[in-house]
Amino acid sequence: MDACMELAADRARALGGRVRRHRQRRFGDLLELRFGSPRAATRTLLLGHLDTVWPLGTLRSMPCRVVDGRLRGPGALDMKVGVAMAFTAIEMLLESKSLTHAGSHEIILLLNSEEEIGSPVSRPVTEALAGECSAVYVLEPAQGLALKTSRKGTGNWRMEVTGRAAHAGVDFPEGRSAICELARLIEQVSEWTDLDRGLTVNVGVVGGGSKSNVIPAQAWAEVDVRIVRRADGPRIERRFAALKPTRSGKDCALAVTGGINRPPMERSRGVVRLFRRAQSLAAQLDWNLAEAATGGASDGNFTAALGIPTLDGLGAVGQGAHAVHEHVQIDSIAPRTALLAGLLAPETELA
Repeated sequence: MDACMELAADRARALGGRVRRHRQRRFGDLLELRFGSPRAATRTLLLGHLDTVWPLGTLRSMPCRVVDGRLRGPGALDMKVGVAMAFTAIEMLLESKSLTHAGSHEIILLLNSEEEIGSPVSRPVTEALAGECSAVYVLEPAQGLALKTSRKGTGNWRMEVTGRAAHAGVDFPEGRSAICELARLIEQVSEWTDLDRGLTVNVGVVGGGSKSNVIPAQAWAEVDVRIVRRADGPRIERRFAALKPTRSGKDCALAVTGGINRPPMERSRGVVRLFRRAQSLAAQLDWNLAEAATGGASDGNFTAALGIPTLDGLGAVGQGAHAVHEHVQIDSIAPRTALLAGLLAPETELA
C-alpha cells in the first residue's frame, strides 16, 4: 500500500504539487497533495483511496488487461482509474494555466488507504481538510452514468449472547441456548427495518455453538444498518443500546457493540448546486448528465455531514465493483476526465 502511495507522491511532485505524507502504523499512509496557490482564497478537495477489497495475490488470477474496450482488473473501477483521472484533470488545468492565472485557488487531493474498511484513521484528516474547502468532489465510480447526489449512512453492530452449556441429552433442562436467544433477537432487530424511511437492518453474519449435542453457550451476529436521514442515526443507536434479552432468554447475557460509522450524505442545496454546475459543463461537452442516489457510503458522507457541498461519482464508468467482472469502459474516461477538470477549474475561468 505504501509503495502505491509513493507512486502517487512521485506523480504529484512531477506536476509541481506539494506533498505531505501522514504516516500510519496500523494501516497504509495517507497522502495529502496540494496544487495551485498555497495562499489561495478558495480551495477544492478531491477524495480518493488506493486500497481495494482484493487480497494480495489476486493479480495472478485476475490480471489487468484490456478486452473489448474494457479495462479489467482488481480495483480498476473502485477506484484506481478515478485516481488516474484526477491526476490527468489536474495536469490539464496546470497546462492550460488555469490555476496559475487565477492565482487564488488551490486543489487538495487526499488519498487514503483504508476506505474499504470504514476510514478509521483518515476520517479526521478528511474532515479537517474539508473545513478549508468550499466544495468536495469524490472519485468513486459513477452510478451507471450518473453522479451521486445522496448516499445512505452506514452502521455496524455486533450482538453477543452468552447462555449456559449443557449436555443436550442428559441435562437439557439445565441449558440455556445462546443460539435460540440470538435468533429471537435477530427477529426483533430485523423488524426495525422501515423501507418508507429508507432504513434497513440486515443481519448478515451469524455464528455460535460447538457441537450438535451441546446446548450452545455462545452465539453472535453482525448487523449492517443503512439510513437515509441523519436524524435516524441517533435513534437506531438508542434502540441498540436499549436492547435486552427477551423474556424467554432472561437467563442469558447480551453484549451489544457498534454504532453509526458514516452519516448519510443528504441531497442538500449545496449538493444540488454542484450537480447543476456539473450538468451545465456536461451539456457543453454534448452529453446529458443525470443524478442518482445509492445505498452505499463513501468518504463523501463525512464531508457532506459537515455541511460542505459534496458531489460524488466523479470517477470511472463501469461495472462489477468488488466482483470478478470489475471493469471500466475505456471510452468513458476522456469525457469524464474533461468534466472533472471543468469542475476543478476556478469558476472565473469558466465565465
